[in-house]
Amino acid sequence: MLDNLYHSVVLDHAKSKRNHRKTNGNNTLVKHYKNPTCGDVMTLYVNVSEENTIRDISFVGEGCSISMASCSMMTTRLKGVTLEEAFQLREAMETMIRKGIEPESIDLGDAIALKGVHQLKARHNCALMPWQAFDRIFQ
Repeated sequence: MLDNLYHSVVLDHAKSKRNHRKTNGNNTLVKHYKNPTCGDVMTLYVNVSEENTIRDISFVGEGCSISMASCSMMTTRLKGVTLEEAFQLREAMETMIRKGIEPESIDLGDAIALKGVHQLKARHNCALMPWQAFDRIFQ
């Protein structure tokens, strides 16, 4: 039953993408990113305040349900958090997808619905695509 709920959450985010738009303005960082293992593409927009808080975050892109749901989930979860918190969430997401270890003290929000992707090694980069783009935007 929980798997069905997670499946529904993923499909909802893939179908009704949150924050699927361009963000403009001062302090907006932009990163175009392509999934290294398939044709999924996205452009990530991150607007950071002087206090290193994510003021706004959005994306445009096309890809499979997992990658688009992950983009929607990530932008929803990261809006309003500090960069330090965002990188902790990014690490927790990577650990959950690659190692199958659910975070104990970190709330991934709806992204927890992607935990089953761990069993699908070929789809790891789909779920991690926006998080990898987020990482690279600050390199």
